[in-house]
Amino acid sequence: MSRSRKYVSIAVAAFAALSISTVTPTPARAESVLRIAMTAGDIPDWAGQPDQGFEGYRFVGFSLYDGLVNWDLSHSDREAEIRPGLATAWHIDPNDPKSWVFDLRKGVKFHDGCAWNADEAIWNFERLMSDKSPAFSPINFARSRSRTNNIDRVEKIDDTTIAIHTKSVESMFPYNLPFVLMMSKCALDKAQNNYTTYAAAPAGTGPYKFDRLVPHERLEIVKNSDYWDKARVPKQDRVVLLPMPEASTRIAAILSGQVDFVEAPPPDSLERLKAAKINIVTNVYPQTWPYLMNLMRGPFQNPLVRQAANYAVNRDDMVEMLNGVAVVSYGIYVPSQKAYGHPFEYKTDPAKATALLKEAGCYPCEINVAISPSGSGQMQPLPMNELVKEQLENAGFKVKFDTIDWNTMITVFIQGAVKYPQYDAINFSSGATDPINFLKGFMTMYRTPVGSNWGGYSNPQVDDLAQKALASFDPAEQRKLLIQIHEMVVKDAARLFVVSDLNPRALSPKLSGYVEAQSWFQDITPIVVAK
Repeated sequence: MSRSRKYVSIAVAAFAALSISTVTPTPARAESVLRIAMTAGDIPDWAGQPDQGFEGYRFVGFSLYDGLVNWDLSHSDREAEIRPGLATAWHIDPNDPKSWVFDLRKGVKFHDGCAWNADEAIWNFERLMSDKSPAFSPINFARSRSRTNNIDRVEKIDDTTIAIHTKSVESMFPYNLPFVLMMSKCALDKAQNNYTTYAAAPAGTGPYKFDRLVPHERLEIVKNSDYWDKARVPKQDRVVLLPMPEASTRIAAILSGQVDFVEAPPPDSLERLKAAKINIVTNVYPQTWPYLMNLMRGPFQNPLVRQAANYAVNRDDMVEMLNGVAVVSYGIYVPSQKAYGHPFEYKTDPAKATALLKEAGCYPCEINVAISPSGSGQMQPLPMNELVKEQLENAGFKVKFDTIDWNTMITVFIQGAVKYPQYDAINFSSGATDPINFLKGFMTMYRTPVGSNWGGYSNPQVDDLAQKALASFDPAEQRKLLIQIHEMVVKDAARLFVVSDLNPRALSPKLSGYVEAQSWFQDITPIVVAK
């Protein structure tokens, strides 16, 4: 939320109680603290739906809050799936394929002591969807819209059961719900529906509680000892989240012992980190580093130009530059995902790229691309974009970059190419985190700002197959249709595919227990910090 930069800083005063005693006091146990260096340019919004991309969800949203459905991030050897969160189970109404019934978890309390129940659930959906709600926030509405836009209404069945009615049949609907975070109505009522005031004492149900903020410098969260999922009560007492968009700053911080956990260490630092006994952890996950193309205006409306861009890029050179912490990308899914299929591979061929540009009548072909200097999943965006620019220009493109900060880039993505027609493409780390996310990225009806189809891709065959996938409750049929759609949009060169990240993180040797999930999101609760 842009207004979050005005949020009140919380000062925590510690008072020492002095007493006279002949008994030697037992020393207090030292607090265990996990210090994380994020790539974010600022502290992610903690007052509801976070900003700063998926890094905001990873470290703040999913730490302070839960959804009806959560991610299972406990395994490293398979694609992450959803699991029960504040709902223990869900099923489709056998008499109505547009009605989902959710059994809510009993005995859960928000951090402020207020009870979780059906009324709280309904209030949360209303505050995100209806401008008639006193708690409505346009910013939170915009951040959640792609996940709530097919909800017609939410109905209370009893105190521990709700029904969510969708506007159209959406067989994969539960995949939306980890991103719809549940906050305490009591807390926002106390703040008189003012999110700036609420930010001084936010309350979710998550494994961590808000404790302290130093604006633009750090957010401190502490263990929720009463968390409902006893297996995920944090193994640390405190987590300190530090925005460090500069890669060199993050590396200096972990080498000097100022932080314990670093996002996206630069490739040229890995050997130095290993020599200092820093652990480098990697894993495949559903991430791609593409250019999202504007298909409603400009050169990329022409499929020949899109194909030329894909032939111009040398992905192997990019992997080499990244010191092997990435793999070549030829699609929206990555090969380890079930719906990958056998997409067409645009192998590097600059001569063919040049011929296609000449055939398209766009030679040299001028394009304006928005890039960011850092951000969630962006890897090492400045040198990577410079290499892509060199490769594209060798084939006949003429590339101009507009460098904007990551949060501005997220706004550009949410509002879409219609709002920002000056961009022929944006470099925006993406990926098929779930089937709904994938489909909404390419269906005509989900062009931004309604959904996540940034460039306005439109293909009647894709729309038809997607509707069939959303209407099917047979997992095998869903997978077959998703594979067909994936292969089709790749053949259409709907994006400029470059590489997929291997999600590198640098961990202090003091840390143990971390499991790198095949996901954009990670569970930090199991991490043990040695004394």
